[in-house]
Amino acid sequence: MDELGRKSVKAFKEAEKTPVIAILDNIRSMHNVGSIFRSADAFLLQAIFLCGYTPQPPHRDIQKTALGATETVDWIYFASTLEAVQAVKAQGYLVYGIEQAAGSVQLQHFNTQNAPLAIVFGNEVEGVGADVLAIADGCIEIPQMGMKHSLNVSVAAGIVFWELVRGGFAST
Repeated sequence: MDELGRKSVKAFKEAEKTPVIAILDNIRSMHNVGSIFRSADAFLLQAIFLCGYTPQPPHRDIQKTALGATETVDWIYFASTLEAVQAVKAQGYLVYGIEQAAGSVQLQHFNTQNAPLAIVFGNEVEGVGADVLAIADGCIEIPQMGMKHSLNVSVAAGIVFWELVRGGFAST
């Protein structure tokens, strides 16, 4: 592991984190949840909040794609996404939904304002809940040029995490 520059679980836990929390709003697929854990590990995210009926570790099907990231990335379960969003807002986080919506900001133009950030990823079919969007600070949209105008939620999460880190929002 050392020759590849990988962190041990202990080193990961002690490392300064990217001040981003991923909030998963009623995600159905355990494979998507595991993939998001893996991407959160790759970019040293602060935590993942699992909400509603989003599957929770430990589960074999989450582990299949997480490959151990459920042991490194901190996570908390909330009965509702609204409850999770209210909790992070009370701690001073800005909250943005990843959603195609009127007034959304294109991801490449998003300015983090260097504030702690919570990003809400919605259900594979329904997207981010309207109740959550109503209290979010805004929406971020991933530009898409093809015929389809949606991405798998775990793919979207990886793109967003990378863009935030690439844009200078990473831990030091």
